[in-house]
Amino acid sequence: MAAAGYPVAEEAPEPVLPELANVHWRPRASADSLLSRGRWWTAWMVAVTVPFAIAGGTLIALAPLSFPVAIMALVHAWVIPELYAFRGAGVVRPKRRPEDSAERVAQGLLGDLLGHDARELQRNTGLAMNHGKLGVWLVGEAGALLVVPGGRRVHCFCVGVNDSELPPSDKIAHLLLALRTDAEGFATVANHAFAGAPWRLRRRLDRRMRPALRAARRAAE
Repeated sequence: MAAAGYPVAEEAPEPVLPELANVHWRPRASADSLLSRGRWWTAWMVAVTVPFAIAGGTLIALAPLSFPVAIMALVHAWVIPELYAFRGAGVVRPKRRPEDSAERVAQGLLGDLLGHDARELQRNTGLAMNHGKLGVWLVGEAGALLVVPGGRRVHCFCVGVNDSELPPSDKIAHLLLALRTDAEGFATVANHAFAGAPWRLRRRLDRRMRPALRAARRAAE
């Protein structure tokens, strides 16, 4: 209880990303909304793959001579989730470009934002790991992955920096600062591209980036 005659200090409001004004129609992301979104993706995958799997199995059981058609149905059941995972992995797919002096300077500045382990991980994989209230993030130059607590699901977000002339590490630093300022706002502004099991996404990631996903999953567990 405040003493008489002394004003009560007001609690400072949490920082909010100004970019939220550009997507004012989107509800603010939260752990609950990401959980619901992940379940929606799972339900969608089941809805589009199970019918093909059932059709393939039924054709083999009732008409063995229709084996080629059944195989095609089973292939569809496998390929559809893989295509979505490929799209999810694309948000952090590196842009192929030669490293120049600007990138080397940017790499040093980015390293100042990261701890020792995260710095080494970023230099080896191109993804900067950051622990936040929604889970463990892996930030690339044009997108981010979020491994939720427990490590059983990963969300893929497409988000970028307006200045296309910035070197990759500068873009990562800008996104990392935005994420640290307002993680829920970051997840709201970013375009959600995929949600699913880490093992499925790992298959579609650039080989160089796979250790980062493994490290993020361990941290989330």
